[in-house]
Amino acid sequence: METTETRNGHHWSQTLLGVGLIIMFAYYGESVLAVLFFAILLTFMLSPVVQALEYVHLPRAMAALISVVALLAVLYGVTVASYNQALTFADNLPKYSQKIRSMLQPYQQQAERLEKTGDVVGPEDKNIVPVRQVQSWSEALTHGAGTVTDIALALSFVPFLAYFLLTWQSHARSATVMLFPLEHRNTAFVTLGLIGKMLQSFIVGNLLIGLLISAVSVGIFGLLHVPFFYFVGFLSGFLSLVPYLGIVLAMVPPILVGLGQLEPGDLVVVAVCVVGMHLLALNVLYPKLLGSRLKINPLAVTIALLFWGAVWGAVGLVLAIPITGALKIICDHVESMKPWADWLGE
Repeated sequence: METTETRNGHHWSQTLLGVGLIIMFAYYGESVLAVLFFAILLTFMLSPVVQALEYVHLPRAMAALISVVALLAVLYGVTVASYNQALTFADNLPKYSQKIRSMLQPYQQQAERLEKTGDVVGPEDKNIVPVRQVQSWSEALTHGAGTVTDIALALSFVPFLAYFLLTWQSHARSATVMLFPLEHRNTAFVTLGLIGKMLQSFIVGNLLIGLLISAVSVGIFGLLHVPFFYFVGFLSGFLSLVPYLGIVLAMVPPILVGLGQLEPGDLVVVAVCVVGMHLLALNVLYPKLLGSRLKINPLAVTIALLFWGAVWGAVGLVLAIPITGALKIICDHVESMKPWADWLGE
């Protein structure tokens, strides 16, 4: 006769097996899943626009087409403007690099002297144990990226998927609910609705916060005469949205172009402004726009970033928080998984 301990052992072994299969599927299915997730995020971002166009009696298919085409036109315009600014910036980059090297040269010479004086092991020492080379951050973040052709081909599917998801949104949601047993369909319907609202709040909230920080950054950098302040301001504003690393990444563009061009006091003002705007977004804007939908504790966010960053590289860092938020909502509405929801929650 099967005991309780035996049943618990079978339960945990099946759970671990299921988790392992999901991780394997996520790892090897990155190219398909990442495109699908980006299309889903784009769908929830455009959904309010489609609803507004439907309000003026446009067919849903036409409203979805207009929304996707308009977004592509905006992205094209932003890309062209950013590309021209980036080319100008790249032309001047050797000048900035030379100034940075001249500023760092004394420290480099001092480090070389320390290295020479501290070299106590001969180059031909037979007892040296070879150490495996650690994977660099650039290799980790570009994991699965493939060639430019592969990336362009994958991205070309996103607008088409978004269009069909927008067109068949109600049908897809109803059909998904019908996959569940009758007694669980209401829970599935509510869960899908909450996930949709969370994703919509996440996308729209991040977009509004990024635009606000970028606009303020452009204004401040323009007053301080930071070179390429239009390009650098928007780049710094949206880099500030990166979880945990944003405060550092947002400082890099204005400090890089400001070295040798701005006074030390102006560089300090730039750094203080970047830190201030990041803290404002983190402590005021995020709780107001996302706090009611996305309640995940910082430890869970950190683990999610580490996990999805290791599995999908840079794409995983972008998708880690919405995926974790969706998992928490699912755990909230499944009785056996509510302890996991409590662990993920604030």
